[in-house]
Amino acid sequence: MHGADPRLVLGLHRSRHHRDLLTAALDLSVTALDTAAPYLGFRSHAALTEAAADLLPRFTLSTKVGFFPSAGGAEHSLDPVRLRLAVERAARELGREPDTVLLHNPEQSLTGLSPADGHALLGDACTALADAARDGLCSAWGVASWDPRPLGMVRVHGLPSPDVLMVRAGFLVGIDLLDATTVLRTAWRAGETWGMSPFGGGHRKVWEEFDPRPFLRPPHDDLSRVQAAFRAAFHLPSASAMAVGTDNPGHLAQLVQALGAEVDVAAVSQYLRTLHGHRQS
Repeated sequence: MHGADPRLVLGLHRSRHHRDLLTAALDLSVTALDTAAPYLGFRSHAALTEAAADLLPRFTLSTKVGFFPSAGGAEHSLDPVRLRLAVERAARELGREPDTVLLHNPEQSLTGLSPADGHALLGDACTALADAARDGLCSAWGVASWDPRPLGMVRVHGLPSPDVLMVRAGFLVGIDLLDATTVLRTAWRAGETWGMSPFGGGHRKVWEEFDPRPFLRPPHDDLSRVQAAFRAAFHLPSASAMAVGTDNPGHLAQLVQALGAEVDVAAVSQYLRTLHGHRQS
């Protein structure tokens, strides 16, 4: 079952890429990093090697391609040639092949296209990443999508099946997105599902008003609301890993502690039924 052995992935979206955070992560047995070519002003890969080239072999490393600098600032692209070059560049900048390369928000490039044109464009992009994995430029490939609904509209059946599907997770994800993820990963026969942004971008006030601890099996008195929200996110949708960003080793330690809690799956199922009921009413 997804989420039976939950893994924490240290996300570097808003990180300063400091060495002390990476050493703290290793001390906590957090050995997975997730970044992207455009993070830190398109310097994430170089910054990692500058700060901690000697530490990187101790991590499994995922990165994302498909978002490029441009004259207007930045642009999404599913051009297979650009994607291939981006994967090759990532390996050079990191000083090693990444373990997983993810297509970065491909839905941004599908807006306004017919389902047939979108299917062809997405198919070429996925083939480029699958070929990169076959050629040893990465061990696995996948798709990171902030909004999976447009991907389902282009009919992914018949396209290369991603090893990883990364999507938003947690209580702040609407039922439409949760349902779209379920449909997409089934139709696409995706391998693992990874969650991201379990706190919805840092809306801490939410957890002052909403207590997610009843979604955990007791005893859970020693866990905070934020810890409970993080742990329950592994079932919203069901996921085997969760990418979460922080520059605070103390916060990271709290999230690691939360991994040991057990989620009340029946309570989560009832929550989802309630969301479906509200949508239909």
